[in-house]
Amino acid sequence: MTDGLSKGTTGPMTRDTTALAAPRRDFGWLAAPITGALGLAAFWLFPEDLGLMTRIAATALYVLSLDLVLGYCGIATLGHAAMFGTGAYAAGIAAVHLVNDPLVLLLIGGAAGGVMALVTGGLILHARGLTLLMLTIAVTQIVQEVANKARDWTGGSDGLSGVDPAPLLGLFRFDMFGRTSYLFAVAVLVVGMVAARRIVRSPFGLACRGVKEDPLRISALGGSPRAYLVTMYAVAGIFAGVAGALTAVSSGIVGLDSVSFSWSAEALVMLVLGGTGRLYGAVIGTVAFMTVHHILAATDPFHWMLFIGLFLMGIVLFLPGGIASGGERLRALLARKGEGDQA
Repeated sequence: MTDGLSKGTTGPMTRDTTALAAPRRDFGWLAAPITGALGLAAFWLFPEDLGLMTRIAATALYVLSLDLVLGYCGIATLGHAAMFGTGAYAAGIAAVHLVNDPLVLLLIGGAAGGVMALVTGGLILHARGLTLLMLTIAVTQIVQEVANKARDWTGGSDGLSGVDPAPLLGLFRFDMFGRTSYLFAVAVLVVGMVAARRIVRSPFGLACRGVKEDPLRISALGGSPRAYLVTMYAVAGIFAGVAGALTAVSSGIVGLDSVSFSWSAEALVMLVLGGTGRLYGAVIGTVAFMTVHHILAATDPFHWMLFIGLFLMGIVLFLPGGIASGGERLRALLARKGEGDQA
């Protein structure tokens, strides 16, 4: 009987056991190079839409930063715009008064967003559920009010203008056609995706996943769940701050909408639309949402929100795991079909 079982390969139990034992191949590392390749292709295919695509690239980095805290730590937040806006204002103020090197501005924005996340995260991450959600909203409202009142530095409701970055690496000027801005934004997004993937696959990232799944077990193993959450929150703040600085550099202006509640809510919608806990889902959701938004708003300026709502409802109903889950389902289906053909 033992020999028969060891030699038999056609029984359903044997095939299922083999399929379960086989390690699932990870294709996530392809997301960054594919994004870079598609970004370069879009540069040649849509030269008249570089402004829109630059905003998409910067927003994708912002939504990716939200995935670090929601998808990998389970931190529900509606205040992520606080870090984005802090980074944008820090970079904008530095560009107007101190330095205008674009790479330095990204560093300033990232540092500002990280400090904001570290301070606020240390204060609010002791809460859970709806209490935490309300606290994140409160943080965003406070930051927005501070930005509105500090008119001498931020421009208040008129916005901070006059952000004029120096040529990138001293060679490439930020021209009115947006060519340098777009390629710069795509490059920063690709680097951000690579860095984020390294973080979530590191021992620290795996510990954050453990906190999301079972914080009591992490505590029993000697770890501090709150310390892990606050640290990842600060890391996500750095990414969001860089995204804000990138937006300020590429657009030349920073407005109060960059620290608004609606901007936090839109980021959450884009992340859920693409799929949480994947990183590349943030990019897919951002591209899908902003592209559909742009097309529908241009086609029907009065009723475009209705179609956006129907689009979101369709995705949630038929692809509850986000758009990225559709590709994963198709890949799994093809794999099962291939196994069936081999059997």
